[in-house]
Amino acid sequence: MLTLPDSLRGAFKDPLGPVYTDTERLLSEAGDPIVAVGDVVTYHLRVAGRDPDVAVIDGKTKREAVGEEIAAVLDGGNRRIDVENNPATLSRAMFEALAAALAADEPVVIHVTGEEDLATVPAVVAAPDGASVVYGQPDEGMVLVDVTAESRAHARDLLSRMDGDTAAALSALGVDA
Repeated sequence: MLTLPDSLRGAFKDPLGPVYTDTERLLSEAGDPIVAVGDVVTYHLRVAGRDPDVAVIDGKTKREAVGEEIAAVLDGGNRRIDVENNPATLSRAMFEALAAALAADEPVVIHVTGEEDLATVPAVVAAPDGASVVYGQPDEGMVLVDVTAESRAHARDLLSRMDGDTAAALSALGVDA
């Protein structure tokens, strides 16, 4: 549905919020609900006793399969939505899964075949004000994005600069274009 052009790749290198290495500190500053994008982030939140309301995982970290300890913590329990999402893209299935997961009354895991890295952006667009989106910054820690009008506008701008039909993507996400 949307594809990341090479010219926009640099815009995704800088963290969208503060970087944390201490999960407890991050949780003390996080809003509600919490959307976690990434296996290692989801693992750290669960080990700290906070199951994310929405977790987007693909069984990998830095393009390699996660270890057994992480996989065991991520396995089971919550409602699961399976989606396909190719690298450097955001599929219709990803947008629809995020919308469904955010509307659910119970925690949901979106299990991605492909790559989940870009899911942070539509998660910020779709999550309610006061929510937090947490994702991994490789070799640095966890990024905490407070969902505000400002962070949502920035995320919408990033989506609009991707190749594809932004209006259809926002519609699939359940938000107004």
